[in-house]
Amino acid sequence: MKTDIEIARSIELKKIKKIASQLNIPVDEVLNYGKYIAKIPVELIDEEKVKKNNLILVTAITPTKAGIGKTTVSIGLALGLEKIGKRAIVALREPSLGPCFGMKGGAAGGGYAQVLPMENINLHFTGDFHAVTSAHNMITALLDNYLYQNQGVCGSGLKEILWKRVLDVNDRSLRKVVTGLGGQTNGIPTETGFDITPASEIMAILCLAKDMDDLKRRIGEILLGIDYENKPFKVKDLHIEGAIAVLMRDAINPNLVQTTEHTAAFIHGGPFANIAHGCNSVIATKMALTYGDYVVTEAGFGADLGAEKFFNIKCRKAGLQPKLTVIVVTAQGLKMHGNVPLEDIKKTHREGLIKGFENLDKHLENLKNTGQSVVVAFNKHISDTEEEMALLKQHCDEKEVGFAVNTAFSAGGEGAKDLAQLVVDTIEKTPSAPLRFTYEEEDSIKLKIEKIAKNVYGAEAVQFSERAEKILKIVREMNIEHFPVCIAKTQFSFSANPKGYGVEKGFKLKINDIVINNGAEFIVAIAGEIMRMPGLPKIPNAVNMDIVNGIIEGLS
Repeated sequence: MKTDIEIARSIELKKIKKIASQLNIPVDEVLNYGKYIAKIPVELIDEEKVKKNNLILVTAITPTKAGIGKTTVSIGLALGLEKIGKRAIVALREPSLGPCFGMKGGAAGGGYAQVLPMENINLHFTGDFHAVTSAHNMITALLDNYLYQNQGVCGSGLKEILWKRVLDVNDRSLRKVVTGLGGQTNGIPTETGFDITPASEIMAILCLAKDMDDLKRRIGEILLGIDYENKPFKVKDLHIEGAIAVLMRDAINPNLVQTTEHTAAFIHGGPFANIAHGCNSVIATKMALTYGDYVVTEAGFGADLGAEKFFNIKCRKAGLQPKLTVIVVTAQGLKMHGNVPLEDIKKTHREGLIKGFENLDKHLENLKNTGQSVVVAFNKHISDTEEEMALLKQHCDEKEVGFAVNTAFSAGGEGAKDLAQLVVDTIEKTPSAPLRFTYEEEDSIKLKIEKIAKNVYGAEAVQFSERAEKILKIVREMNIEHFPVCIAKTQFSFSANPKGYGVEKGFKLKINDIVINNGAEFIVAIAGEIMRMPGLPKIPNAVNMDIVNGIIEGLS
């Protein structure tokens, strides 16, 4: 079979205005970024259509090194829905350069279920990530300048700075740095650090704002630090929220592209789910719901991270109600959760596969507790056997959960028709109930964290560090305990232990730090040793990438 990039280049793309016209988007509203990419003005969202049309969430079991293929299934499902005569749109996050040059090599789907043009989408795209990076770091520069220019001025200093810098690169050396060295004219020496751009609060704001006015309001509310009178110091205290919004003027509009089969795709925003809230923008989702009868979206990593945040943060704040959730599984992933060694997961291992069902069952239980109707999508690999698929189908039948095999990677929309029909039939017969959230808005932040840890992850208890307790005190003083919670933790297990395959029990979740995202209007709880600036592997994917005769190689 051809590589992803070979398949992508074999597709004759339609002009993006043709894709827009298929959706009945007014052609004169399309903001072209070349022939095959466009931005669509946020003003075209129709809230009545948003409420009427069908939103489908794609999530997954706990990911492993074997991979799951959630994005490929999401795109494939949209293709399959088109194949059975439904108007479908897929709404996804934008890839980050960090994973592209680090572990993953790309994040635009795979095989014959991709979004295109994949080179552009995986690299600089329409510049949204650069806008977020620039806006975030512009705030930092203006804050540093304010502190430098007002040294010794009564009431102008900060006893604690809570705002750092960001860069869309995996670079462990930047986690902790000192700035302002080299003499007085170079600024005030300060201990600080970098997060990766997907962890930026500006990224979260972009993905949760409803329009430009809301985005500017939220930027003004960003907490930068605490002054010597123990009062919060915000962006609006610098009077720069308008200037930062200027940098985000174009980025706020969602990006329209197409799939390998010319199905429309909105790709916008890119927070990670292990260190942020893991969902594409509310604006893109609502734009897709304005023009598509069925909208497929995904939430990052496993359902304990992405889906939990999708429901408790994005849906709660945006008023979205998914009609159905698809949970993606692979035989190889299940076997890893069944304690089968990585080198043996392509071999038949009945006991390991069955043992791995425990991980799936915990996710199914969590999803059903939210009121969601759920179906299981088996993302088939070439090494999978009929026996393995039959075992999983039998298990799903016993759990009274719909089951379909997905082969969109190798067969495109034809390979996802069974899944698409199952999705449509389930929505028509047993759509999801109104969302039941994991916690109430009036719960304290501590109680919200404990409810997620105990009821979603299965923790026995939660421990808070001295640093976390200190920030929680600030949260209470700011009267923002009504904010939802975003837990940052490893994606590889229900606990904070990245090697805790299957379903861990009886563990204690340690919250080491709390980050106040006052503009995004949620509280980040950092669990275990999770880093908001990832590092690179021993052999990063960058070594496989090149440009030869003007053609990019090594993206996948």
